[in-house]
Amino acid sequence: MFRHRWARALRGVSVASALTALVGGALAAPAYAGATPRPDSNPAVDYQDPIDALPPVSRPDTKSCSVTAVDHDFGYTLGGPPYTTTLTPPKQCEGPWNKVVLDWSGSVKGRQYDRLAAVFIGGAEVFRTSTAEPDDDGIGWHVAKDITDFAPLLKDPQKLQLELGNVVNDTYTGVYRIKLKITYYQADKRHPAATTADRVVPLGDTGSDSAPWMNVGKGGSTRTEVTFPRNLTKARLEVYARGGGCDEQWFDAVPSDLAETAPDYLCGGGPYREVQVAVDGQPAGLAQPYPVVYSGGIVPTLWRPIPAIDQFKTEAYDIDLTPFAGLLADGKPHAISITPYGAADGWIVDGSLFLDTDAHASRTRGKVTTNTLGHTPVVKTVQTPGKDGSTDVSVSTGRSWKISGYVETSKGRVTTTVEQDFSYSNEGTVSRTGRQQTVHQRDHGATTVTTRTGGRTEARRHAWSYPIDVDMDIPFYGDYNNYDLRAAVTQRRVLLDTSRTGLAHRWRTDAVTDDTVDSTGSLARENGAVRAADGASSETYRGTTDTGACYSRSLTTAHGWVTGDRQGHCRLADVVREALKG
Repeated sequence: MFRHRWARALRGVSVASALTALVGGALAAPAYAGATPRPDSNPAVDYQDPIDALPPVSRPDTKSCSVTAVDHDFGYTLGGPPYTTTLTPPKQCEGPWNKVVLDWSGSVKGRQYDRLAAVFIGGAEVFRTSTAEPDDDGIGWHVAKDITDFAPLLKDPQKLQLELGNVVNDTYTGVYRIKLKITYYQADKRHPAATTADRVVPLGDTGSDSAPWMNVGKGGSTRTEVTFPRNLTKARLEVYARGGGCDEQWFDAVPSDLAETAPDYLCGGGPYREVQVAVDGQPAGLAQPYPVVYSGGIVPTLWRPIPAIDQFKTEAYDIDLTPFAGLLADGKPHAISITPYGAADGWIVDGSLFLDTDAHASRTRGKVTTNTLGHTPVVKTVQTPGKDGSTDVSVSTGRSWKISGYVETSKGRVTTTVEQDFSYSNEGTVSRTGRQQTVHQRDHGATTVTTRTGGRTEARRHAWSYPIDVDMDIPFYGDYNNYDLRAAVTQRRVLLDTSRTGLAHRWRTDAVTDDTVDSTGSLARENGAVRAADGASSETYRGTTDTGACYSRSLTTAHGWVTGDRQGHCRLADVVREALKG
């Protein structure tokens, strides 16, 4: 997604040598028959359909019914209302369900930017994505997502909206053809009904014809008033947050005074962002955003055909608000706010509350007993001038906080404690002209939720690591039709979910993800025509499937085509050991 100010750099990257390293040695058969790239292949005008190494969504072997909710072409839709229809569960599969899966299939050809898109059911955002950028002949891609958590909404007819703002004109000719299918898998003796929250409450604007998600400008916050059930026992907030404009690639932003020296190439505000949540103005939790890159981000040929992590299926962030449950159950409206802290440009944010209630009590009570989470992080920024006119920039911060509260239920007092520790650093170098930039960002930490009911203690821990390295260069930039871009990017996402019962027991692994994408790319246009382009990439995924099985897959590509696709056996203990190093 090109913008006037790109994140720009690449010092000393040799695309040719990177390609040699990737395609050399013994490789498995290509993923598609006849997909072996020609030496002169050009991923800017001809590349294979997008592919990733992630494990597929499992489908239970039980009675199922599918509904095609959307089959629509998105031409010039920017600024218009989202595509809207009614989603009704099929009578043959009315539930209860073991699983509900959303399938998104898209295709486009010609020339087009990437576009941010989302699906809303009953006002709740159930899927966020960004689209692929096409080649001349056209490409197609598919994404599946388990949306069973939204079953409390899905059991009744609901308004379904699909937001995809697109522009079609003489230059940008691509029309996005989107098909959306929802499949309901019936519960039976072998496939029990899924356990979900009792109620789902969207935070977005559900009363207008526009997409419910919320646009937040620099320094802004959302505010939604919610009246919670008076017998509330648990509350979880699922948050989506993605930056736009200069904050599309917020991780390569530099201090504002440095950005002012090269405003055509650098974005200001610094690189640190966090997604803050507040209850009635009181800090209630936060999440570290993943450094997402759109399919046209930095250099488009980086992501052909392997997309950047989080590009096609944006993962939401979970904020446990249960320590506030006793306070929220008083029958009064409470303001839930979301703030993209540090934002230097607009962000699109949204959230859905997942609420549990006490089936044996009409009223619960409680209060927050501890809250050490502050409103503002302490961010340290150091700029060091280089002899060649370049500037080294180092940004660091971290947090350690705890929120605890209790709620009186029919089962007695339940105390929930949320603790988080994380560390963040971003180091890089910017050339004197701003056309070259390197970024090395490290973001890792863990959130632990401990629940005590009587003499029983249970704990869940979610650990993450989001490293990204970017090396970018713009040898020449005239306008959108005349430029030369080069870059190398390595990004990784490590997630580890563990749990235990009792303080003396060992942590048990529930799920693990270790996903790495390594890409090089170049693209030059002259008078709108592609003068030169190339790219190479690899992806390695090791982790668990949604059924808990260990899954391992590796892809390699060159010139826009898959050259290697290997699936192998793995041991969960080995994957966890490597993930912990991340």
